This record gives sequence, structure tokens and C-alpha cells, in this order.
Amino acid sequence: MTNRKNVEKKIRKKADKGDAKATSSSSSAFLTPEGWLEIGTIVAPQGLDGQMRVYPDTDFPERFEVPGIRWLLRPDQTEPKTVELLSGRYIPGKNLYVIELEGVEDRNQAEELRGCKLMVQQSDRPQLQEGEYHVMDLIGLPVFIQESGELLGAVVDILPAGHDLLEVQLHQEKQGEKSQKNLLIPFVKPIVPVVDLEAGRIEITPPDGLLEIN
Repeated sequence: MTNRKNVEKKIRKKADKGDAKATSSSSSAFLTPEGWLEIGTIVAPQGLDGQMRVYPDTDFPERFEVPGIRWLLRPDQTEPKTVELLSGRYIPGKNLYVIELEGVEDRNQAEELRGCKLMVQQSDRPQLQEGEYHVMDLIGLPVFIQESGELLGAVVDILPAGHDLLEVQLHQEKQGEKSQKNLLIPFVKPIVPVVDLEAGRIEITPPDGLLEIN
């Protein structure tokens, strides 16, 4: 069973408003096996000794720098297989890691893993600091306008920007009022004062004009 692409990203709620504008957007759907988080994609061999380059989908460097058990998902498979990370290092300026996996000893073996995904179990998520949230915990949460209690819609994606943005798909009734189906809400405390994971809801206090999109 699969769902949208789950990657190990975190988001921090900023303290100031910044440029509080909303725009329309759309998101693409990706699939990840249920119960797993994608942390990176093997994109190419590195050298001749079996090392390989990985494009990260995680905000936690230790996933590639600290040796230990990871899981490998091949493009033609639906269940990840255990693999051991022997070592890893970050390549400054390229947003890539170079890693060594047990049993991969030459360039040909590394080439065979091109396109494979590195995974971790969803239950093995790192602890976050106050004000930080796992992105996957926010996806699907309903968004309410705090003053009126009105349901605006639900979070369908998080977009990185100067201030991270909650992409909110409008509630069906709201969709009839606007040509755009999605809004981008700056994830800052003055606009998003309440993120209640236990209650499963987000409350926003949008300034004048934030929700008025032509």
C-alpha cells in the first residue's frame, strides 16, 4: 500500500511576518511505501571503488554521516531491503553526499544502484526542537480561520521559500468562490499561531488581503 511521497523534512515556524503574500500553486504526487520515509536517491557512482553520490531528501545529515542500518528501495520493487551504511560525507556546494554501502565494491555495482531510494522507518524519526515540525505531520491537517472558526481547507504540501509556505487546498465551498484551488500561507507565528498536532488542526489569523487572490 502506498501514499504520497514521504520525505524526512522538518519545518520551523518563523517569528515574524516577512512578506505575507499568498499565491496560487499546485503540487505533484509521489508515492512512498507506507510506514517508510525517503531520505535520499542514489544518482551516480563516485570514483572506482563502489562509492556513490546521493541526493538528500532529509534535513538530518546523520542519515548519511553516521554508519548503521538503512534500507534500499529499488525502482522495480515495493519493499525496501536492509543495507548497511559504512561511511558518508557531504560535498559542499553541490547538495550531495558521497556514501559507501556494504557489499558495493566497484563502480559497476554502484552504477546498478543508480535511481534507488534510501529509506528509514517512519517510527525512527529524530526528535525536534520547540517550534519545529516534521513536514509529514502537517500534511492533511485542516486549516481554520481562528477568528470565525471557518474551515479554509487542508494542507497538501510545504514549499520552501524565505518563509516556508503551507500549501492549502481550499475546502470545496471555498473552491466555488475562487478560480484557484490552492493558497500559499506563510508559516510564521503571527499568521499561523496554532499548530495542534494532538487535536489535528491548524489555525490562522490572516492579515487583510492575504486570502484575496484574483
